[in-house]
Amino acid sequence: MIIRRFFFVFIVLFASFNLMAASILIPMDNSQKNHLKAYGIAFYALQRDVEVSWLLNYEGGSFMMAFYTEIENECKLRDVSYKIIADGQASLIVQEIADPEVNMDVVKLNKAPKVAVYTPKHYRPWDDAVTLALKYAEIPYDVIYDEEILQGNLPLYDWLHLHHEDFTGQFGKFWAGYQNADWYQNEVKSSQDIAQKLGYTKVSLLKLDVAKKIRDFVLGGGYLFSMCSAPESIDIALAAEGIDICQSMFDGDGIDPNAQAKLDFSKTFAFSNFKIVTNPYEYAKSNIDIDKGGRNKNDDFFTLFEFSSKWDPVPAMLTQNHEQIIKGFMGQSTAFRNEVIKSNVVIMGESKQFKEARYIHGSMGKGTFTFYGGHDPEDYQHFVYDPPTELDLFPHSPGYRLILNNVLFPAAKKKKQKT
Repeated sequence: MIIRRFFFVFIVLFASFNLMAASILIPMDNSQKNHLKAYGIAFYALQRDVEVSWLLNYEGGSFMMAFYTEIENECKLRDVSYKIIADGQASLIVQEIADPEVNMDVVKLNKAPKVAVYTPKHYRPWDDAVTLALKYAEIPYDVIYDEEILQGNLPLYDWLHLHHEDFTGQFGKFWAGYQNADWYQNEVKSSQDIAQKLGYTKVSLLKLDVAKKIRDFVLGGGYLFSMCSAPESIDIALAAEGIDICQSMFDGDGIDPNAQAKLDFSKTFAFSNFKIVTNPYEYAKSNIDIDKGGRNKNDDFFTLFEFSSKWDPVPAMLTQNHEQIIKGFMGQSTAFRNEVIKSNVVIMGESKQFKEARYIHGSMGKGTFTFYGGHDPEDYQHFVYDPPTELDLFPHSPGYRLILNNVLFPAAKKKKQKT
């Protein structure tokens, strides 16, 4: 009896040791039950100081981390597919990835980034795809707006998201179509009230200072992720510093007749030599955004480029996916005209058919920015008052995966770019 009891204790201890020396592998290929919530598991581990290995191009960009019962339970709770593997098997995976002949690499994630979403506190009739993704993946974030940014709070964060903001002070160029709508009038009044409270005579001047603070955040090492109208409007605002580009219905006086010639493209993030649109009846701010006419939802796709994981780890991280062809989707700014993109900006996703970039990345100072065209990857044409997308219906969305790649990007342990 004593021998049998000893043998049982030995087996239990041996099993416990094996689990302690094991890893959790979260596959991100088509075997994954919920791709979007899997990012939340990686973030959950980082919050608990558990290092996560991002296995670039291995089973769709899988995650691997040391085994902990708490993490396994979260995988079960969130219905995320996972495997428990012995350390020997994990070592074999790392060895396979290290082969110089394969386009794979291991990136260590070692810090849960502090995330901020730039959005007004009051109700808006749009839905922010990034906010939806963060909530669905259960990744925490703070909401900040003009006052917090001008108070100097951005350095408290690692990652900042901008969505359907108009930094030019033209209120999204919605005046022609919605000037009598309650939501539009309320938004204009709210923006003017904030500007007055903070000591600005015009909303455009307030938004310019906010845009400059955001640029300083990136220059100092911050990560900026921007979608929909924000990528276009922030570059227009920065280029137009000191120039009045707003018609009287937006700011009470006329525009500078020489505004176009005075634009300074050296101040912008991604775009150069673009033409601004000053007609208030035209629902466009510039020719950065493409012409949306004549396209069919069923024919609208863009392709992710393949990057070398070992030599180009940054764009490789940002394009991890289980699909390379992504459904197109429209927005206030849908895509970026190739000829106005600066030469040092990397195009990561492009529509060959429409000759436009949908997904771009670049560096500024010590930080980086990623711009993603369109409004909602699973709602082709999202209108004012449309209900928010239910992500439970799209747990495998490759378009939403690109958003969540960016959320994890600041967690990566920096390593020198190879030359």
